[in-house]
Amino acid sequence: MKKWIFLMGCLAVAFHSRAQQNIMSQDSLKMQILQMEQRLDNIEVNLGLSQKKFQTGMLVATIGYTVTIAGGLMLGREQDQLGQVLLVAGGATGITGTYMLVDSFKYLGRASGKKSKRR
Repeated sequence: MKKWIFLMGCLAVAFHSRAQQNIMSQDSLKMQILQMEQRLDNIEVNLGLSQKKFQTGMLVATIGYTVTIAGGLMLGREQDQLGQVLLVAGGATGITGTYMLVDSFKYLGRASGKKSKRR
């Protein structure tokens, strides 16, 4: 009889400690889910910023290089002066657009959560 009482007492203690562990693991699981949701929201914001800047950079670069081509086609013809101006202006605009394109990727780096290595 004493063995059964002792065994029941041990089982009660074991079940009680197991229940406490389950409660603690549920709390930690909830915290991890909340952290994941915050990270996901941050990634979505950074991707939205990256997309907008990428599209703007693509548009500016396309316009710039199109103007450069048009200026190059005008060289050596009647409107040589205008062609030279278009070459310079289009080149500068194209480079600016390309910079905007490359710069848009910094938001993707932020989305990954990894810090960039600087040399």
